[in-house]
Amino acid sequence: MNRKLRELIVKSILLFCALSSLVFLAGIVIVLFTQGLPILKYVGIGEFLFGTHWYPTHEYAEFGILPMIYGSLIITLGALIFAAPLGILSALYIAEVAPFWLKEIMKPIVELLACIPSVVYGLFGVLLIAPIVQKLFNLPIGLTAFSAAIILGIMVLPTVTSIVEDALSSIPKEYKEAALAVGATKWETMTKITLPAAASGISTALILGIGRAIGETMAILMIAGGATRIAFSFLKPVRAMTSTIASEMAETVMGSEHYYALFGIAIVLFIMTLCFNFIADRISYQFHKKFAAIK
Repeated sequence: MNRKLRELIVKSILLFCALSSLVFLAGIVIVLFTQGLPILKYVGIGEFLFGTHWYPTHEYAEFGILPMIYGSLIITLGALIFAAPLGILSALYIAEVAPFWLKEIMKPIVELLACIPSVVYGLFGVLLIAPIVQKLFNLPIGLTAFSAAIILGIMVLPTVTSIVEDALSSIPKEYKEAALAVGATKWETMTKITLPAAASGISTALILGIGRAIGETMAILMIAGGATRIAFSFLKPVRAMTSTIASEMAETVMGSEHYYALFGIAIVLFIMTLCFNFIADRISYQFHKKFAAIK
């Protein structure tokens, strides 16, 4: 087999792998929209997106998903409030403060959190976090948006920490050396030079963290409480979009209104996640473009 033939075979295999990803994505999109859009025959898009009642099995079924959109967003917001400062500070320590040997230990440990199955996080939340929240705030039940946000924040932490650490490590050394040369302390250099210079990378990390959080299913299903209502408090049970799909899909009749409504929720979730990833991709592109120009 000559060299040109080997190269052609390798290129063909790589092209097939690349195109297969597009085929799988197209297949997912087609299935989602063909199975989800029929719900609009039974309920208007405004009522579906902004309705506040979800009674899919009632005689007069209602398919308002606003409480679930709210539940997903409030849990994601709480997770981000928990994970953002902790992840950024952890990344700052690993990238700028920790000695090399400690950095080599800490970074793999943080990233190891991403390998733990979500059901394990759910069990941890049910057995430890929920009882603490219940006793701390004197609640009738500890399965709340607050408990879910803590667990989800822990799950998002590796994503935020890893991406922020990479962004901080990619800052040209000349920036820090120039600041230190004019008399800035190490803390001033980190807070006034390094962090602002890595702002685009930090933004990317947070947006990707949001995308990761809003798509989580099992842990949220186990610990958020599952109440399909809008509760303007972190200390109340809520239900996320992913939890609704996971808990109700097995009970639906294929081709029913309920079945189409669950796929409709999946479409909303897909679009939201796609938007977050698109924004993160654009910010990341600008970040790399900026430092490519500097170098």
